Amino acid sequence: MKIDVITLFPRMFDGPLDESILKRARDRGLVKIQIHNLRDYAEGKHRITDDRPFGGGPGMLIKVEPIVRCVEALRGDSSLPSARQTGRVILLSPQGQRLEQPILHRLALEKHLILVCGHYEGVDERTRQLVVDEEISIGDYVLTNGALPAMVLVDGVARLVPGVLGDENSASDESFSQSCDAGLEYPQYTRPAKFRGLQVPDVLVSGNHKEIALWRRQMSERRTRERRPDLVKKKK
Repeated sequence: MKIDVITLFPRMFDGPLDESILKRARDRGLVKIQIHNLRDYAEGKHRITDDRPFGGGPGMLIKVEPIVRCVEALRGDSSLPSARQTGRVILLSPQGQRLEQPILHRLALEKHLILVCGHYEGVDERTRQLVVDEEISIGDYVLTNGALPAMVLVDGVARLVPGVLGDENSASDESFSQSCDAGLEYPQYTRPAKFRGLQVPDVLVSGNHKEIALWRRQMSERRTRERRPDLVKKKK
C-alpha cells in the first residue's frame, strides 16, 4: 500500500512513522508512506498557502491551488477523468464521517491513499469539489491541524495490511472486530498467575478451550454493556 500525506507541518510525522509496527512495515516495503510539504506546491516568492475568507470572519483558509496541484501531481495524469486516476483522496476534517473500524478495513483494501491535513479555519470549499473523495474525522472535537488525525488514520490502516502484524489473528481478535461481535475485547492476563492478591481466572489456566472461548465471549459482552452501551444499541 502507498500512503501520501499532504501537510503544512511535515516534521510532526518524524517520530510516529519511525517507531514500532509502522517502522517495521515501511522497512519491509509493506507500506510506503511519504510526507509532502504543501508549501512546495504554492507559488510566489513567499510560498503563501493561506488567505482570508471571502465575506469576512476570523482566521485564515488554506488556498485551493496548492492542494489541487499537489494532489494532481501525486495522482499522475490530471487529464484523465477522476474515476480513472489513482489514489483515494481523504480530507481530515471535523466535518467528516467519524472514523470507525469498518472504515479502516475498507481503506486498507485501497492501493493508494492521499491524506490532506486541514489547518486554520479549514480549506477552500473548492478543494472538496475538485479533488476530495471523502472526509474523515477522528472525533467530535477540534484540533490545531489535521496532522494528528492523519497519523491515527495511517496507523489504523497500516496494521490491517496483510503481513504488517506478526500474527494475522491479532487484528481479528480485538475490540471492534468481528470475533468480538463489534464490541469490546475481553480481559487479558499473562504471567504471573497471582499478583498482590489478584488471581488469573481459573478458566484461563484450565486448558478447556471451549470453556475459555465461552468465558471470553461473556466477558466481551459484559464489558461492552458496561463501558460502551452505545455499541449494544447500534447492533440492535
